[in-house]
Amino acid sequence: MNLTERTQATFKLEQRRAISNGILETAGTTFLLLTVVKGFGETGPVAKALVATAASVGLLLTPVVVTVVQSRGLPAATAAARMALLGAALFFLMAAVPWLPLFAVGSIVAMSCSTGSIPLLTQVFRDNYPDAKRGRYFARTVSFRVIAAGVFSLLAGWVLTQTGGAGQAGLGSYRLLLVIFGLAFLGSWHCLGRLPSRPLEGDASGHPFRALRYARTDRLFRHTLICWMIMGFGNLMMIPIRVDYLANPVYGLEKSELVIAVLTLVIPNVFRLLLNPFWGRMFDRINLFLLRAVLNLFFAAGILIFFNSSTMTGMVIGQICFGIAHAGGDIAWGLWVTKLAPPNRVADYMSVHTFFTGVRGVLAPVIGFGVLASGLAVDSLSQMSGGLIILSAIMLIPTIRQTRKPAADNGA
Repeated sequence: MNLTERTQATFKLEQRRAISNGILETAGTTFLLLTVVKGFGETGPVAKALVATAASVGLLLTPVVVTVVQSRGLPAATAAARMALLGAALFFLMAAVPWLPLFAVGSIVAMSCSTGSIPLLTQVFRDNYPDAKRGRYFARTVSFRVIAAGVFSLLAGWVLTQTGGAGQAGLGSYRLLLVIFGLAFLGSWHCLGRLPSRPLEGDASGHPFRALRYARTDRLFRHTLICWMIMGFGNLMMIPIRVDYLANPVYGLEKSELVIAVLTLVIPNVFRLLLNPFWGRMFDRINLFLLRAVLNLFFAAGILIFFNSSTMTGMVIGQICFGIAHAGGDIAWGLWVTKLAPPNRVADYMSVHTFFTGVRGVLAPVIGFGVLASGLAVDSLSQMSGGLIILSAIMLIPTIRQTRKPAADNGA
């Protein structure tokens, strides 16, 4: 296949796979944690924190995944397809055996199968999408994912509200969701197995985390990772707390499953859908670090407004800001290494980025829930989180100045 043929085949398959991705996204962001809080009844902070970190564990393991795929000479998309098949099997098992320890471990492993394949697919996008239009192609497929996530979350929230109630009766509806998540993984497996891809290049010898050396040897890459770590820590500390904040009687809100789904999924996804094409064009045209700094400020605004407002209007505005930021964050997070990494090292660079995302994704929710359990007010924690995100944007200013001219050249 030439590049044009690979681009069209990849774009068509990714549009289809985006529907499965959208459904699975709602599992990692809302419904798995909601199952712990409401489906299983009274659970402690450990179970909540474990499920909240499910997707992040897979990110931690991405350097290992890349090394294993390189050593076995597997095409990148083929390896990702096998991981999707494992994820499907785990969700079906969790639905069949409603036991909290199995649910917690199964959630971690299943969602790891989704996030662990991200560097493999980033290499596919680098190989199959042209440089000048990569952001736009990626944004279009994200739009399909957002629609699927929004529609599914609305329907699932409504069903859970109609069949609500903790304990075994209420858990039955959540088990149906697990079956749907398993089917979504099967849909993803079907598309991934047909994506045009090649085996990953690189030295597969040595320890499985050898790619981390690029964080030491590439100064610009290292600085960007540090800024992303600060921003991501503040953001990921608060994202799972949104669900607990809305559902847990401790905070006095006790919103229904439908309201929770609308606030945490539907509203942000509407604005992701509207603004994904815009941010896709911006990714292709403007300085990467300026784009990241602007998105960080929107994330900070969303967190500060949502957790410091006692009205539905304030929470809606906060989630709108989050949706605007998330629209650009989808593209910037998923593709930024394609602008920094050598063409044959994109999967390695991405595995370093996803590894550190996993580090903060595991630690941030645990620390966030732990700090709240110690007695700190949720609005105070949100102010700390917002401060970290604003700091990360400020730290990017020297990098924006340093890379302004190259970015202008690339956009010409």
